[in-house]
Amino acid sequence: MKLNPEQQKAADFLNGICVVVAVPGSGKTLTMSHRIGNLVKKHGIAPENILGLTFTRNAAEAMREKLVPVLDDMASRVTLSTIHSFCHFLLRNEGVTFNVLSGKDQIIFLRNVMKQQKVRDLSIGMVLREISLAKNNLIDVDEFRALYEGDKSMIKASEIWEAYDREKSKKFLLDFDDLLVESYRLLNGNEEVREKYRGTFRHLLVDEYQDINPLQSAIFKILVDDTGNDSSFWACGDDWQSIYAFTGASVSNILNFQDTFPTSAQMILNLNYRSTPQILQACQNLIRHNQKKIDKELRTDNPAGDDVIVLESSSEETEALNLVSEINDLVERQEYAYTDIAVLYRCNFQSRVIEETFQQHKIPYEIQNGLCFYDRREVRILLDYLRLIASPYSDEGDEALRNVINVPNRYIGRRFMVDLDDFQNDSDMHLYNKLKSMPVGLPYIRKNVREFIQLIDPLIEDSAIHQPAELIQLLRVALDYDRFVTDDDMPSPDDVKIENLNQLVMAAARFNDIRSFLEYTDTFQEASVSENKDGVRLMTIHKAKGLEFPILFLIGCVENILPSSKGNLEEERRICFVGISRAMKLLYLSHSLSYLGQPAKKSRFLDEILGIKNPRPTQNNHLNPLIASLVVDPH
Repeated sequence: MKLNPEQQKAADFLNGICVVVAVPGSGKTLTMSHRIGNLVKKHGIAPENILGLTFTRNAAEAMREKLVPVLDDMASRVTLSTIHSFCHFLLRNEGVTFNVLSGKDQIIFLRNVMKQQKVRDLSIGMVLREISLAKNNLIDVDEFRALYEGDKSMIKASEIWEAYDREKSKKFLLDFDDLLVESYRLLNGNEEVREKYRGTFRHLLVDEYQDINPLQSAIFKILVDDTGNDSSFWACGDDWQSIYAFTGASVSNILNFQDTFPTSAQMILNLNYRSTPQILQACQNLIRHNQKKIDKELRTDNPAGDDVIVLESSSEETEALNLVSEINDLVERQEYAYTDIAVLYRCNFQSRVIEETFQQHKIPYEIQNGLCFYDRREVRILLDYLRLIASPYSDEGDEALRNVINVPNRYIGRRFMVDLDDFQNDSDMHLYNKLKSMPVGLPYIRKNVREFIQLIDPLIEDSAIHQPAELIQLLRVALDYDRFVTDDDMPSPDDVKIENLNQLVMAAARFNDIRSFLEYTDTFQEASVSENKDGVRLMTIHKAKGLEFPILFLIGCVENILPSSKGNLEEERRICFVGISRAMKLLYLSHSLSYLGQPAKKSRFLDEILGIKNPRPTQNNHLNPLIASLVVDPH
């Protein structure tokens, strides 16, 4: 594919430092691939001397796919990876002995450290988050302690941090943040190592530069030979698409690029190949309200399309019905495929009503990179409790008991469950009956089993008079479930898991008996519509970054959801910008006049997108506090 003049200029850049500011759909990956091809084919640079870094494996693979037609077999000789993979390679290459600690193993490891420290009043999630943010901002534990002098919780977190690092060191473990920290220390403190990698990777290319944090920025600065002698640093990104502040990313890295590198050049790719002029005008109208930005004008040679469509509804349920009506028209009359259509939302809990309505009206869909609402663990466990209560002496009850007996943790292990299975094996007893009849030797397990039975028995006895929503609330209180699922002594109402539990209660409130509700939720367990690769795509805006769709619905455009009441307004506007800029041909914006049964106001972003010069001011303090609490974690 032939490059346009701006792309060609960026691809022809040879030595020195350059930042390429690329608007959505402007072909930055193609440009990056052609630049690598030019370095190798036109200038004789060895592929092994080129390092291309991005932030996801998918992006690295996409870059390599674009590079293969340019370099053929030589494409495999170029190092293309994520920043974490590169740091992993560097440390291994320098003889550092370690194993990576991540995911569930990391949580268990830190939990054990906190037990050793006898800390019970801080959540694991909070401690991990604070340690990670500090490390990615180049703050060590002593600076952290000084920064939070007088804050007892944070001082305690600093002590956990020290113990956590000490225990990892004993076992030769590094977490993902450590990969970067240790690489930075090695490069910064060892001139021989630093010059080795500067000499090997003479040409460094970094994609999505707007998403880097201070630690990553520091690593790049060390790797860059700023003399520009037969070397280059080529960064590409878009300040308008910086939406990862919650991970420590700072939009100032790209905004201040030329201050950081005074000799650098700046190029702008502003020709969009994706969207219609109407969609681009909507994007431009929105983002012009941000003050901190690099000014750019979105352009396209694409033919004119339809105006942006705003859907207004009375509630989330009628919002979902509006989507069903529009999608049926798009598929049946306008002959679009379901896979041409995406529904985006600010946070995961918003998918529940859409999923249920699509299921009812036979609209196939796929939760992109996520779980069906009723498959999310915190939801699934409560449904299993309901199954046990509704049918304790059945095969279904047996399976449910296995799933809930140790949630929250009752220290009941595999050996106990084997003994329970084998107890009176020649009888027709179901597991709950066996649990009530089997002698238990260990006193603490006997106590936990007794308390479990004391909880479940009355609920079974009264199951006919309890409505499912009421039963869920009783379980949440009796199990201290909210604290369990959030691992937080004071669960925040804006925690994504708490939001999911609240949505479960709302769904259950429509049913008068447990069995009817469970039969309804079971329809979502079937891998029919919810995992249909040929269906409508459902995902958060953050998950959609880097993707594009012919038809796009952005739902939940109400104040304090989009924008979030507790987010930075300019970042929230960039999140909205990323969402609407995924659209290629048709863009729908949807808002409801009530949310969670309470009055809601349409998002200020709608008036901005439509170019209304004097939008009606919206005061957050006039909004219902229930909605105002729904700050979102996009994961």
